[in-house]
Amino acid sequence: MKKLTYRQQQFLSQFLDVYRDMDRPVHYVAVAERLGIGNVTAYEMLRLLEERGLVRAEYHLDPDQRGPGRSMVLFYPTQEASRLINELAGETAELDDWRAVKEFILKQLREGKAGGYEALLSDLLARLPERHSPLIYATEIITAMILTLASVQETPGAYKLMERLRRIGLPGEIGLNALGGVSMALSLLERVNRRLSTLLLAQVGRYETMLAKLNEENHLRLSDFAREVASILAE
Repeated sequence: MKKLTYRQQQFLSQFLDVYRDMDRPVHYVAVAERLGIGNVTAYEMLRLLEERGLVRAEYHLDPDQRGPGRSMVLFYPTQEASRLINELAGETAELDDWRAVKEFILKQLREGKAGGYEALLSDLLARLPERHSPLIYATEIITAMILTLASVQETPGAYKLMERLRRIGLPGEIGLNALGGVSMALSLLERVNRRLSTLLLAQVGRYETMLAKLNEENHLRLSDFAREVASILAE
């Protein structure tokens, strides 16, 4: 099923609330009145959601109209609509958690420039096995990879890699999948802490698996984050 836009998701969530309050199929005019939108907008949105299998329509004769008359169309949500809204709610909660992790890391990076990042790097590596959210896991291991690379960026090969990471995800540049190769390259550099490089290398397979679970939007979020981390550390 084609992904809903934010406006469509919002409308579906509000329609579910209206349906639950009324506990019966709802006329589009009643939906429009409750949501404060035009009748035509409500009707077109409900028909669009019907095409996506999230809403069903049924026809009823108006009980207030005597004699033969036109039937009116009423709408009700499908089970898929409830499942989708619950799934989106879970994604929203995960995004909130991710933003908190992201801001914490960036704050630590900005504040740690003078004293180094050994404690942050150790904390990140210790948490990785416990992380089950693909987005948060990828965020923390990307940070660990770039931190490790930054510790030896004076070497010619590492410096060039840092420069490329400042453009990661941009058109024509390397993507997030290339970071698995960065971990392998780090393990070959003599100046890299062997314990850290071994821990990172052990995570390469899981990193690629977690990355494959993320949608395009989250790939873009991670690319933006990686560029920001690389830029802070390259200053």
